[in-house]
Amino acid sequence: MKRLLVTGGCGFIGSNFVRLALQQLPDCRLVNLDKLTYAGNHENLKDIANDPRYRFVKGDITDGTLLEKLFAEEQIDTVIHFAAESHVDRSITGPAEFIQTNIVGTFTLLEAARKYWLADNKDSSQCRFLHVSTDEVYGSLGDTGYFTEETPYDPRSPYSSSKASSDHLVNAYFHTYGLPILMTNCSNNYGPYHFPEKLIPLILNNALNGKDLPVYGDGKNVRDWLYVVDHCEAILTVVLNGTIGETYNVGGNNEKQNIEIVTTICDLLDQKVGLLPDGEARRTLIRYVTDRPGHDRRYAIDASKIKKELGWSPAVTFEEGILKTVDWYLDNPEWISAVLDGSYQNYYEEMYGNR
Repeated sequence: MKRLLVTGGCGFIGSNFVRLALQQLPDCRLVNLDKLTYAGNHENLKDIANDPRYRFVKGDITDGTLLEKLFAEEQIDTVIHFAAESHVDRSITGPAEFIQTNIVGTFTLLEAARKYWLADNKDSSQCRFLHVSTDEVYGSLGDTGYFTEETPYDPRSPYSSSKASSDHLVNAYFHTYGLPILMTNCSNNYGPYHFPEKLIPLILNNALNGKDLPVYGDGKNVRDWLYVVDHCEAILTVVLNGTIGETYNVGGNNEKQNIEIVTTICDLLDQKVGLLPDGEARRTLIRYVTDRPGHDRRYAIDASKIKKELGWSPAVTFEEGILKTVDWYLDNPEWISAVLDGSYQNYYEEMYGNR
């Protein structure tokens, strides 16, 4: 029986993972520790909130006392560490939170795992600490080439620098203490429950409401897009079958320019809900804005290692995934409204308390 601690399980990727883990690990016990910042949303998990295998704890990963209590209470043997400040723009205007959560928080979590798993000659052979990271730690690519697990780190923003630092801490705890760690570095995720400050949900919401569609620079920055459920499948595969101490890059094999993403969403919405009230296509809402400082030009993942060693590869093409995503947002307008007005933040405490 796996006893999982998932940090940041009310966030976008975390909530999709929690649901998948409960589906695929019927005998697991899963504790979701989330601070419920602006991006933490209990609406993402209301369908499993009363599952007897699931426990939610509101708390901060920088709280060492709380972490040590949870490890002992729940006899945690597996950590899936999602919790992070993750938006590049926010890291530019307010980097302090990124340093505190992404670096100090990861350190505090590592310490709690080390103290519980490696103390008193405990057998840690079945324990796993999976740190979920990003391809942004590698910096920016030119027109060709791919990030591999051996690509030198070259972070360019406060966000990616904080994640690079946490990656190095995780590796240090393996080499120094023998902590049984695993790491994944993924490309851009998209799909259901994505907080609407990120590109795809932002464009979706603005385009639905006839608002401007801001596109940085010339719109030709390239990202590799990974459907969130594919990513969660990869994480579960690494946790169950990955080699301790190893890093696995997780990509979607879907390189797209930002402007391609925007125009695709515009065209899908025109088809599904009709043109704008004035009869114009949604592409007319596109507005090019001043580029983000230090905006990396291209990311692209070589995911051949995880395919070769663990048999994982993405199952959802971008064409399938973006259609699923648009349909989900069209079918869940109440979720978007709750996120935008902030009412979701009180939902869980009012309904279930902090059990």
